[in-house]
Amino acid sequence: MSGSIAQARQSGDRDRETMSELEARLAAAQGSPDEEPSTAERDGLSVVAAAARDAETEARLAVGTAEERVRAIGTRAAQLEAAAAAEREARERAAVRRVRREREAVVAAAVAIGASAVLSRLDASLAAATREREAAEHTRTVREGELLALRARERELSAEIEQLTDVVHRDELARAEQRLRIEQLEQRAMEEFGVESDALSSEYGPDSLVPVFPEPDAAADAPLPDPVPFVRAEQEKRARAAERALALLGRVNPLALEEYSALEERHRFLSEQLEDLKRTRKDLMEIIREVDERVQQVFAAAYVDTAREFEGIFSRLFPGGEGRLVLTDPSDMLNTGIDVEARPPGKKVKRLSLLSGGERSLTALALLVAIFKARPSPFYVMDEVEAALDDTNLRRMLGIFEELRDASQLIIITHQKPTMEIADALYGVSMRGDGVTTVISQRLREPTPA
Repeated sequence: MSGSIAQARQSGDRDRETMSELEARLAAAQGSPDEEPSTAERDGLSVVAAAARDAETEARLAVGTAEERVRAIGTRAAQLEAAAAAEREARERAAVRRVRREREAVVAAAVAIGASAVLSRLDASLAAATREREAAEHTRTVREGELLALRARERELSAEIEQLTDVVHRDELARAEQRLRIEQLEQRAMEEFGVESDALSSEYGPDSLVPVFPEPDAAADAPLPDPVPFVRAEQEKRARAAERALALLGRVNPLALEEYSALEERHRFLSEQLEDLKRTRKDLMEIIREVDERVQQVFAAAYVDTAREFEGIFSRLFPGGEGRLVLTDPSDMLNTGIDVEARPPGKKVKRLSLLSGGERSLTALALLVAIFKARPSPFYVMDEVEAALDDTNLRRMLGIFEELRDASQLIIITHQKPTMEIADALYGVSMRGDGVTTVISQRLREPTPA
């Protein structure tokens, strides 16, 4: 390996010397005086220069190859040295492990001897534990048999207790129902007949004779029949017949007169309220009629004025065109609608849906201005109403704005420059670099005094 490195270095040194010699020759050739050589000399020098360039190229390649070989050999040598160092460390670790295993083998032999003694003792203990376990299993089997017998007896006793509990519960329920029925009967006798239970049982019990009442068709002076002994079936039959007769008669209402007086008073009060409501309704209907008449008058006057102004404004915004307002139901001025008919110059259509966007916008502006002129207001606010207009229509619209400005104040939000030019004052909102908006105002002309 060392010989290869030295050989490569010697080859590199020779190549460097050759390259230095060629560089010196090249420098001498470049420094020589520029004399025009003959053709033969020029050809010879060209051949020599080409050979020198080839030699230089080969020398550079040889030097690069030698340097690459030197670097590869150095890298391989470093790897081999690292592998040798790793192998030495592995041998040292193996020696340490061998010594440790020898010590562990000695300890393991001692442990094996002790384990043999412990194993013999464990066998003896295991045999004793087996005998004790067999005895415990026998005892457990006996106890389990006794436990099963006791559980069966417990189930039998539990079933018997449940039966007795059900019987006692049914008896208690029957007694409670009987007591409840007796209390209900006592309460019913007290409420319906005003007789307490003791007096009822003593006077009308099964041991007492039951009086017999004469038939309804019997004579008035006929003697009363003799009382008869108590027979439950016959008395129940008489009770049912009496209940049916009582139900046919109905219950007596001792408060009937008071209820009748209260209902009569309530009827009189409601009658007065009904008459009052009828008079109020009549007054309201009269007021509604007057309001409807007034609304019709105001609407009719406003419609006539607006229609007149619309025709004039439309003819100004559309020179040569025609526009008018038409009522959908002239016979019902309260529920009628208004149709806008617009015919720009050169067109035959009158429906707004068939017009262009600018024409519809200008027609809507004409209707809006007509309303303004028919019913003037102190000021108007308009938001980009002329955004869809071209320059010609915009100039016509601005002329109408000039007329409106004579009697009212106009606040117009716009991006159109011609609209800004006719304004008295401009107000703009601008955002500064820090994101805060500011309002900028500029007065273009002084207001005309009224």
